Amino acid sequence: LITFSKNLSFLTDRPFMDAVARHATTNIERGIIWRTAVLVWAARNGLRREGDFVECGCYRGVSARIVCDAVAFNTRDRDFYLYDLFDYPDGSTHSRMPGMSPDLYQEVVERFADVPRARVIRGAVPDSFAQGVPERISLLHIDMNSAPPEIAALEYLFDRVSPGGVIVLDDYGYIPYRAQRDAERPWFAERGYDVIELPTSQGLVIK
Repeated sequence: LITFSKNLSFLTDRPFMDAVARHATTNIERGIIWRTAVLVWAARNGLRREGDFVECGCYRGVSARIVCDAVAFNTRDRDFYLYDLFDYPDGSTHSRMPGMSPDLYQEVVERFADVPRARVIRGAVPDSFAQGVPERISLLHIDMNSAPPEIAALEYLFDRVSPGGVIVLDDYGYIPYRAQRDAERPWFAERGYDVIELPTSQGLVIK
């Protein structure tokens, strides 16, 4: 994202910037800092609502870990559910993300070793919800790069999102993943919600 004449207030958000410095180790992770700042804003909003945090498609767990540090998650009375395949099965048509492997699950578990209430769950959404899902959700972050599991996650989880809770759709405005926007836009419209597309490529809904 290239932008001009903006305050970039998140650059003076010390808890957030300290968390980015600790956990964003690649150029891509540092380059999406505004995207991650949106997630931290959503998490802080979620702290005012009833329910746990959920991320469908946590990948390496970097953004979720930044969120944890920025909001002092270990001091909060709630859980963080992190779902992912961590490695695509044989025959998958998805493009493999850097670092995806049979070992990635354990790497993410270790990343959250000092966050006792982070629950890292391996498996395909929505089937992996059978391993545990919160009754109430205050932050729902969906980033699975594929329309069918994202719609399935919404079908399963939307009613659990507390009033005022935030839903962030990571790839909503990203042209290569337009199929997600084309599926999610009418899905929300049928329920009376309009998704705002952010310049970061994210879609945002406040329930």
